[in-house]
Amino acid sequence: MSERKVLNKYYPPDFDPAKIPKLRLPKDRQYVVRLMAPFNMRCRTCGEYIYKGKKFNARKETVQNESYLGLPIFRFYIKCPRCLAEITFKTDPQNMDYAMEHGATRNFQAQKLLEEEEKRMQKEREEEELNNPMKVLENRIKDSKLEMEVLENLQELKELNQRQANVDFEAMLKQHKEVEEAQKRKEQEEDEQEMKAMLEQSQSRRLLVDSDSDDEPTKHCPNPTTQTKPRDILQEDTHSRRLRMESWECSLGKLSTRAQLAGLVARRKEKADPALDKGMETRGTTATTSSLPAAAAATSSLGLLGAYWDSEDSD
Repeated sequence: MSERKVLNKYYPPDFDPAKIPKLRLPKDRQYVVRLMAPFNMRCRTCGEYIYKGKKFNARKETVQNESYLGLPIFRFYIKCPRCLAEITFKTDPQNMDYAMEHGATRNFQAQKLLEEEEKRMQKEREEEELNNPMKVLENRIKDSKLEMEVLENLQELKELNQRQANVDFEAMLKQHKEVEEAQKRKEQEEDEQEMKAMLEQSQSRRLLVDSDSDDEPTKHCPNPTTQTKPRDILQEDTHSRRLRMESWECSLGKLSTRAQLAGLVARRKEKADPALDKGMETRGTTATTSSLPAAAAATSSLGLLGAYWDSEDSD
């Protein structure tokens, strides 16, 4: 598969680059380049401010008959974004900057003006020293005097700083350490006093509790959770059982109701036949003996019936 973007070109064996004809282009030809404004400027036509870093499509050309140490100087043409007036500026390799040429004024260049003024004064001084040797001596005396004044002022400032800021770091660290130790000792003493107060308070409370227990002996309270076992009822003695029965009879009454039912049942009286008295005497002995079990059964049934009625009445 062939490459999409071919970087290598084919050169035939008989290729000779000297045979390629050279283009005769003018020396002042212009190229369109993309650049940013190198400094803040203001248009002279409309007063629009153009800030540093604004992008332009500019035309670039080489300045004729101007160079600095063999370096060419280039000129750029831009247009004002408001009135489309043409503004030109060029490179300044001597000052490592750009120089405004036409169409606008440069803003915020106080530092540059100061540097230019210093350079001008230095140049004038050198010219005077070349023509007048006495001026050289005067300038040297002035420079030495100014240097001595600067050294004296610097020494005075150092002495003043030493007087006002005479700091002994070792003494300061020692004082800080002593303050920390004193604070720690104070905290320990406060903790010990607090512990002693708490111990005295607890001891006084304990003495008060002990005195109260000596004056009023504690009463043994039965534990309500403890319950008697079911088998303990069978092992109770007769005295306790009798007491329980008496309390039961006082509250609810006796279980046996023979005395109560005796008043309710009435016996029917039969007239005695004198003719049969004699004959019944012999049979009476046998009848009484035979009727004992029946009478006992009747009385037991009546007792049960009375107990049932008593239970209904209590409910």
